[in-house]
Amino acid sequence: MTNPAWNPVVLWSKPEAERAGTPLLVLFHGYLANEEDLMGLTDYLPDDFTIASVRAPQASGPGYTWFPLMSDADYSVDAVVESVADVAAWLDTVKDSHTSVSLLGFSMGMAVATTLLRHRPRDFAAVVGLSGFVVPSQDNAFFHDEELEQDKVQFFWGRDQADPVIDAPRIEYTHAWLNAHTALTKILYSNMGHGINMQELGHVKEFLAHTVLRAGTRAN
Repeated sequence: MTNPAWNPVVLWSKPEAERAGTPLLVLFHGYLANEEDLMGLTDYLPDDFTIASVRAPQASGPGYTWFPLMSDADYSVDAVVESVADVAAWLDTVKDSHTSVSLLGFSMGMAVATTLLRHRPRDFAAVVGLSGFVVPSQDNAFFHDEELEQDKVQFFWGRDQADPVIDAPRIEYTHAWLNAHTALTKILYSNMGHGINMQELGHVKEFLAHTVLRAGTRAN
């Protein structure tokens, strides 16, 4: 059940007094990491954004997880939905201060970002998925995929074809889903493994500048 009082640990790139009127970019870390894991990316992303890095809700090993691994016996779509519904409720408390909201998820964090997009297809300016995957919805009513097909959101997906962590079935499902439901920019990187490299960060910066910042300028 969704906990409306969930108050996640969040790291912010700007002090509260400087956030209003800026575009928001929310970061979702991977399995067994924490909110500090992706904050180093802020130096390589457009300064215009306020960046918020959110800690996953469940302690696991040396870090935290958003939901059980898909290979675990206790994994379920309901577990994904419960976690992401809490994130959506938290986002409702901060989003109105910002000109737009975009999402960036690494590994399992990409599953969080895409599930948020699928739950609220009209809420996000752009989404970035790095070395991650999309979860099958299993016809859960939380997902509104049909709305995404009508008005596709700009999506950047970067990965190494030899990523040793995300297996082929998940990649195939993710590729097919992204092609059908998003305006996809897909780039493969060699010798990156299950990680992020400087070339990819340069591409992400360009993508966000083009799809969010310049698009916002044109809209105004």
